[in-house]
Amino acid sequence: MTGAAEQVATVTGYRFRDPSLLALALTHRSANTRRHNERLEFLGDALLGFLITDRLYHVRSDDDEGDLSRLRASLVRGATLADIATELDLGRCLTLGAGELRSGGHRRRSILADALEAVLGAIYLDGGLDAARAVVERLFAARLDALPDAADLKDPKTRLQEWLQARGRPLPHYELTDVSGEEHAQHFTVRCHLEHPALSATGEGSGRRRAEQVAALAVLERLERGDP
Repeated sequence: MTGAAEQVATVTGYRFRDPSLLALALTHRSANTRRHNERLEFLGDALLGFLITDRLYHVRSDDDEGDLSRLRASLVRGATLADIATELDLGRCLTLGAGELRSGGHRRRSILADALEAVLGAIYLDGGLDAARAVVERLFAARLDALPDAADLKDPKTRLQEWLQARGRPLPHYELTDVSGEEHAQHFTVRCHLEHPALSATGEGSGRRRAEQVAALAVLERLERGDP
């Protein structure tokens, strides 16, 4: 574990006083059915949510609760955590069972995201809240600096609804116009229709919700361009 400890210390800026905590954080359940990192992952998940919430509260003073929730979700979602874990090369530090090793578990994004949360939980237990906060702010600094406007994180249906409500216009209607393909791989076509202004657009996708979002985005883009 010495090599892993040095790797984690280098990329996080934190050196463990109790190396056994780090070893546990990097142990996937496939390697040990009794002692693995799932409890630390549980702790790290809650800890990360709190620390990111606290940071957003102080740096995004003009955003409301909904905006802050969307921004937090974009930072703590599994895809973001897996990206950070990959940047840290955390996969090569993991202890995996033989099956996961053979199937490339050290590259599996869900395993990487969980391991990052477990490491954060271990840092909290080893060094306290201030140590965990310092690591989180270091790992998320670039993403916190590059956060978009909260409105840009809203899905197209929500943005279209808000655009219409702000102008006292009727809400859109979504009509399922076609479903094709086999049951396990269906393709949906949806039309989004506005009464005022009279405007419609079609969207397609592998699910009805996805098709609705595509149609709503097409309508919204036309409205924002001023198209009839």
